[in-house]
Amino acid sequence: MPDNHPSLGYIQKSETEPFRRLRRLRMKEAFRSMVRETELSRGDLIYPLFVIPGTKTRKEISSMPGVFQLSIDEIVKECAEVKDLGIPAVILFGIPEHKDETGSEAYNEAGIVQRAIRSIKKEIPELVVITDVCLCEYTSHGHCGIVRGNEILNDESIELLAREALTHAQAGADIVAPSDMFDGRVQVIRRILDENNFHHTPIMSYAAKYASGFYGPFREAAESTPQFGDRRSHQMDPANSNEALREVEQDILEGADIVMVKPALSYLDIIRRVKDRFAMPTAAYNVSGEYSMIKAAGRNGWIDEGRVMMEVLTSIKRAGADLILTYFAKEAAKVLQEERKLRK
Repeated sequence: MPDNHPSLGYIQKSETEPFRRLRRLRMKEAFRSMVRETELSRGDLIYPLFVIPGTKTRKEISSMPGVFQLSIDEIVKECAEVKDLGIPAVILFGIPEHKDETGSEAYNEAGIVQRAIRSIKKEIPELVVITDVCLCEYTSHGHCGIVRGNEILNDESIELLAREALTHAQAGADIVAPSDMFDGRVQVIRRILDENNFHHTPIMSYAAKYASGFYGPFREAAESTPQFGDRRSHQMDPANSNEALREVEQDILEGADIVMVKPALSYLDIIRRVKDRFAMPTAAYNVSGEYSMIKAAGRNGWIDEGRVMMEVLTSIKRAGADLILTYFAKEAAKVLQEERKLRK
C-alpha cells in the first residue's frame, strides 16, 4: 500500500486510538436482533375497516388491493381474524345508505357504525373498537361539517360531532377518534362524554392532520370525496411544522388521551417532534395513498412489497409512534407472527 494512501494514516493512528468496527454487531442475525433499537410488534397495529349496509357483502376497493367495504356480518368475521392475528384494535369508518346535508346518519343511534360496534362487541368483546368521528362519510356534499355558502362552519359542526361520539360510546366503542380538525371539538366531545357518564372513554384525536394528496384512495373507500372545494380551510398546510405542535398542545389541553399525526411517511419529522415535545401516547396513520403506492409497485415487480411494508412500518415506529393505523396490519401481523415462531 503506498504511503500516501488516505486510509493508511488512519490505520496507523488506530494503534493508539482504535477505530470502531461497527460491522461486528451486524455480522450475525443473532447479533442484529440483540442490539435492535426499534421493535415493531403486533400490539402496535390498528386495522381500519369500512362498514356498509347489507349482508354477506365484500366489495374490494379498486385503488386499495386487499381492502374491502364490508357489511356488518363480514366485519365481525374480519374482526375475529384480526384478534386471532394478535392485532389489538380496529378503527371503523361508516358508509351509510342515505346521506344528507347535515350527515344525520353519523349520529343516528341505529346508524351503520353504531350497529357494527354492537355486533363486534357482542362477538369479540376483548377487541378494542375505535370509531372515526367525522361527518364527511355521511354528508351529501362530502365535507366534514355543516356548509353554509362556501364556508364549512366550525362551532355548529362540532356540536354534531359530539353527538356522533356520544352515540358511538353508547353503542360500546372503546375509544372515539375525531378526525375533522375543527377548532375546539375535543373539548366539546370530552364534555358530552363526561356528562353522560363516559368518563373512562378515551379520545384519540387526529391532532395534526394535514391536507394531503395521499388521501385519494380513502375517499373512494369511504365515498367521501368533496362535491366542491377542498378541506384546506381546516386540515393543515403540509409546509407547516410548528403549527402541528400548537394543534397537538391544544388537543391535549382540551382532553385528548392519544394524539395522532396523519399521514405518516411524509410527516415522520412531525411524529418525532410531537413525541419529543409532549411524551404523550402518539399514533400515526399510514394512509391509503401510502398503502396503494407500495401495493402498485409490488404488483409491478418494482419493489419487494413485503420487505418495503415492514421497513415503512418500522420507520413510523422509529420516528416515535406508539400506535400505527395501517391497512397493512394483517399482512404485517402475519410476518411478525412467523418471526416470533422462528425465534422460539
